[in-house]
Amino acid sequence: MPKFETHRPVKHSAEQMYNLVADIENYPQFLPLCEALAIRSRKERDGKTLLIADMTVGYKAIRETFTTQVLLNPAELAIDVKYIEGPFKYLDNRWRFESVADGSKVHFFIDYEFKSMILGALMGSMFDRAFRMFAEAFETRADKVYAAA
Repeated sequence: MPKFETHRPVKHSAEQMYNLVADIENYPQFLPLCEALAIRSRKERDGKTLLIADMTVGYKAIRETFTTQVLLNPAELAIDVKYIEGPFKYLDNRWRFESVADGSKVHFFIDYEFKSMILGALMGSMFDRAFRMFAEAFETRADKVYAAA
């Protein structure tokens, strides 16, 4: 039951960081292990967006695709990801973005477990490393995207 949580200060605004993380279609361009991402559906309601998305992750010869429900809540600068199907028993992922004097603080939380002990043994430590690099990957991406801002 790997779990990871970080609270990372960044020099970009909370809104900029929220927008970057909410732009899931671009994840394959910069996110560790993410090879593909497809949006199955998108629904807008009360200022929120609900996405159903398939993400394919890979490492060496191993490829796995899983489906999640992504709730984008710009008013609260919050993104909640719930697991639907794939190689996990469960996956819970939350992002929060907080404005601070010199930028923002990015709160990232993920908790997951693979269904298969074998897959968990093969990919577990690599996933753990990748999730630990996620916040840094988003900050590096923000430096590139918002460099002119």
